[in-house]
Amino acid sequence: MEPSIDNIAPAGAADAERMRVLLVEDDDGDALLVEEELEQSGARVELARCRTLAEAARVGPAGYDCMLLDLNLPDAQGLDGLRELRALAPGLAVLVLTGLDDERRGVEAVAAGAQDYLVKGSTSGVLLARSLRYAVERRRAELTQQQLSIAQLEARENARLERGLLPAPLVTDPALTLATHYRPGRRRALLGGDFFDAVQTPGGVVHAVIGDVAGHGPDEAALGVCLRIAWRTLVLAGSPPDELLARLQDVLVVERHAEQVFTTLCMVSLDAERSGAVVRLAGHPPPLLLAGGRAQALEPGPPGPPLGILADARWPAYAIQLPAAWSLLLYTDGVMDGYVGDGKRRLGEAGLAEVVAAAQAGAEDEPRELVRLVVERAEDLNAGPLADDVALLLVARRGP
Repeated sequence: MEPSIDNIAPAGAADAERMRVLLVEDDDGDALLVEEELEQSGARVELARCRTLAEAARVGPAGYDCMLLDLNLPDAQGLDGLRELRALAPGLAVLVLTGLDDERRGVEAVAAGAQDYLVKGSTSGVLLARSLRYAVERRRAELTQQQLSIAQLEARENARLERGLLPAPLVTDPALTLATHYRPGRRRALLGGDFFDAVQTPGGVVHAVIGDVAGHGPDEAALGVCLRIAWRTLVLAGSPPDELLARLQDVLVVERHAEQVFTTLCMVSLDAERSGAVVRLAGHPPPLLLAGGRAQALEPGPPGPPLGILADARWPAYAIQLPAAWSLLLYTDGVMDGYVGDGKRRLGEAGLAEVVAAAQAGAEDEPRELVRLVVERAEDLNAGPLADDVALLLVARRGP
């Protein structure tokens, strides 16, 4: 009986080891020979047949492990059929069939993407079955290697983005301790657009910033790197703090990949005596002040709009006084957007302050341990990884 598409039964548990092969062959004699060889080999193979490439395209490759392709079809000659099948089903293993006088074309087919080739009339059933199995396993190995290469490339890209988003702060004051922490939302391999930085100017003023580009993905991460570098450059160049956010918005508007992309940002400028600071907010939550064993959200005043929303925006500057010993925690909203309790209430600013206060007891006055514990406790309350990226920047002064 001539094999046909109708002979293929749906896949089930009992067919887990059975190989499904689609033969694309217009010659009835050659097709019958393939079927007989496979039957004699005893291989667990289900064979279906199409006579033309167009018929194979209509049937589709779904459900098949391998395709046996004749290189001389009525509607495709030579490598054209192979290329069309590769475009139709790039993940499918393909074993090509050539004539006795055209073995060279089989070699060319392997170079063009086929897993192997066989010469008609010169193979046994055992060799045919083994070649089919080999083609399937070789294709799986190729796809695995491709995935590994892609993962390695993404890892290198992520490392470059991480170096740009999460730099080493340029602060030399020995009285200050800085600690940072970053964690991608839901353990994504790709970084988002959260960024932070801190720079000390020649006059002793320390400027710290944390920002969050709206969205996730490589475009947002690249924009975050651009904004972070632009901010550092503006600070080092002596740009007046009151003009800095406006200049940063100019950079955002030019560099963003879509008009709806915006960035929230918190900037803190510590005076040379470390007794006071100026806070500027662009649609971003204010810092937390940690002092005297307590943690409280600063309420300097209404924030200005996020960068990239209003062309003529202004960002007010709010002065705050600081005690002799203090810590300021700058953060992105991912850490307080997690849920607590029954999963209907978000952590929020007040909840985050409680988490920070509790984490202080376990951190033993170690800033790096503190920022790590804050994220871990927020995840515990969320009953799993936080959905959004989290970035924390802690600036601490232990006292005179």
